[in-house]
Amino acid sequence: MRRIKNLVIGGIENKVFNLILFTVLLLTAAYMAVSIHHSNMLTDLASESNAQQQAAIGEITGQVMDAVVEKTLERSTRVEADIANAMFDGAAQRVRFVADRVTSLLADPDAYDPVPYESPDPADDGQWKAKVLYAEGVDPSDPAIVEKLGLFSNLSETLVSLCPAADVATVYIGIPEGAHLSVSATSSTWFRDGKLRSFDPRQRGWYQKAVREGGLVFTDGEPDANTGAYCVECAMPVYGPDGSLQAVVGTDMFLAEMEEVLASSTVEGEYRLLVNQNGCAVLTPLAEAFPLPEAERGSDLRLSSLPVLAKAVETALKGERTGVEQGALQNGQYYLTSSPIRATGWVLVSAFDAELSKQPEAMLTASSARIQEEAVQVYQENTGNSKRTVIVLLILVTLLTLASALILGKRIVKPLNTITRRISELNEDNLEFKMDDSLRTGDEVEELAEAFASISHKTVEYMGTIQQVTAEKERISTELSLATKIQAAMLPHIFPAFPDRPEFDIYASMDPAKEVGGDFYDYFLVDDDHLCMVIADVSGKGVPAALFMMASKIILQSVAMLGRSPAEILAKTNDAIFSNNEPQMFVTVWVGILELSTGKLTAANAGHEYPMIRRPGGSYELCKDKHGFVIGGMEGMRYKEYSLQLEPGARLFVYTDGVPEATNAKEELFGMERLVKALNTAPEAEPLAALKNVRAAVDDFVQDAEQFDDMTMLCLEYRGPQAAEKED
Repeated sequence: MRRIKNLVIGGIENKVFNLILFTVLLLTAAYMAVSIHHSNMLTDLASESNAQQQAAIGEITGQVMDAVVEKTLERSTRVEADIANAMFDGAAQRVRFVADRVTSLLADPDAYDPVPYESPDPADDGQWKAKVLYAEGVDPSDPAIVEKLGLFSNLSETLVSLCPAADVATVYIGIPEGAHLSVSATSSTWFRDGKLRSFDPRQRGWYQKAVREGGLVFTDGEPDANTGAYCVECAMPVYGPDGSLQAVVGTDMFLAEMEEVLASSTVEGEYRLLVNQNGCAVLTPLAEAFPLPEAERGSDLRLSSLPVLAKAVETALKGERTGVEQGALQNGQYYLTSSPIRATGWVLVSAFDAELSKQPEAMLTASSARIQEEAVQVYQENTGNSKRTVIVLLILVTLLTLASALILGKRIVKPLNTITRRISELNEDNLEFKMDDSLRTGDEVEELAEAFASISHKTVEYMGTIQQVTAEKERISTELSLATKIQAAMLPHIFPAFPDRPEFDIYASMDPAKEVGGDFYDYFLVDDDHLCMVIADVSGKGVPAALFMMASKIILQSVAMLGRSPAEILAKTNDAIFSNNEPQMFVTVWVGILELSTGKLTAANAGHEYPMIRRPGGSYELCKDKHGFVIGGMEGMRYKEYSLQLEPGARLFVYTDGVPEATNAKEELFGMERLVKALNTAPEAEPLAALKNVRAAVDDFVQDAEQFDDMTMLCLEYRGPQAAEKED
């Protein structure tokens, strides 16, 4: 660096000036060259990029639409199949209920007085009433008919209350003598030209099929004898104490209601088809639009000329859900999937027109081409104006920049030297760089100095904050560790739990998803002959759920030790928790009391998972017990009990939803099927080994995925009083 009078050669000022001059000239030359080259290549580049863009749009859009259609179609089909299954299952439950009531009447007919009955009357329209119809040629005064109808009429009020409560059109009882007791709100439909029609239940398909198969049946669908609407009947025969047929109980399910539910979720290009257990399409208005050859509408679709349809029907009739496949139907390519309706053995088939999935691709391609063309036109129009404007601006900017370079060079050098010196003076005893007036230059140098000052100040503060945060994290970690130990200590954790009671063996475990969890289990002897078992799952996770869990466990155990039944335990616990449930949390609970001398298990379920039972020498099976409402959700709830007989060698397995809902990296659930399989890999295993088998299966399925929910399991082996006698 040389100084000639006031001019410094080789200094920062000179370097800044030269750098700016060179930069301006270089940018000007580069801009001119790039502008000319870009203008010449724009047309070819736009054409090539447009073609590539449209190809990419077509490929990506096609893949996305395929994935969206497949996922949506499969999910909607499964949901609608489950809805249909629930509707059929509801009908079956109503028929079984009425059949049980009829059986009770036949078991002791002398205990009931005959109840008067009457024929349909048009004046009764709009009122739910029980009416009697007769087959042609049947004498209404026949003593056998009069006696039986008088006995069955004891159920009139029950049948009348059942129809509006279950939202069904009719429930009926047909007897072999040719009479028909039914409940409906449309008596006038039984009249033609003012004359009451005859009705022979013995000629109806539901009656004949129920008698032929000797159990609960669903018909394939036929017009209703009263309204003419297409329906499926659910029927069940009732036999007397001597084994003779005494009646057939039935109810109608009008497919129009089911179709209304299924049609509510369909979109353009989507079709639904119900297939019965024989593989034949149930021909309803909804099915008429399905792309199926006319000649195959009444035949077994497993033999269809359309391979994708035949495969979907055959697979679903075996009780398996199918994925989404693409194939040819009557008039084009379709996405197709199917799902079984387990209550009737039917199948729901869904199809979606593949051509409709290509519409977004065509729209995006056309829109992209139009936008590309407009952009090229606008660019070409503005390029000429831009070139002239930029040339003028470049000349002005060059002159102003060169003048500014001389001034800025002087202003930059001095404060930079000050900053450099001040920074070099920083050490362990002087960590903070501070601003002063000599650095307030009003430009980037001042901002640089302020940045150094700010960073220096924040560094000092950050070091102090780090010390505080470290101390706080250590405190929280210590408290959470203590909370984990406290929660673990509250649960029974000494095994074997009752070494002096050989009648049974029990083992349980709880693995929280976080440091503390909301699941809990408990078991204790209410008295010498009764073992109480509890497993529960509090809503939520972490510390709030753990606190709620502790309160719920204490209340539930306190109530149980008073010697109450499972239903009373749940009811009292629910009222106690609800009265002070400001956080509005709830808990699902399964509680069972085992009578050790007899093996009788009395249990109640408040919204918890189904238990699993293994009979001696058998495999674990799901026990679908009756569910009540969750604990803490509503005041005054009542719960139903049920009983199971455990023979020596039987096992009981209960768990929380964290086990079947364990999720792997693919967001797949472990599921009930894998859970049952894990237990049945060694069905004879003792409780501890059974829980280890389940946990190993879950870990193998989940792999490295993070645990989503608390996992709690309890397993009981009932050995019976003989085990105690043998030990003695």
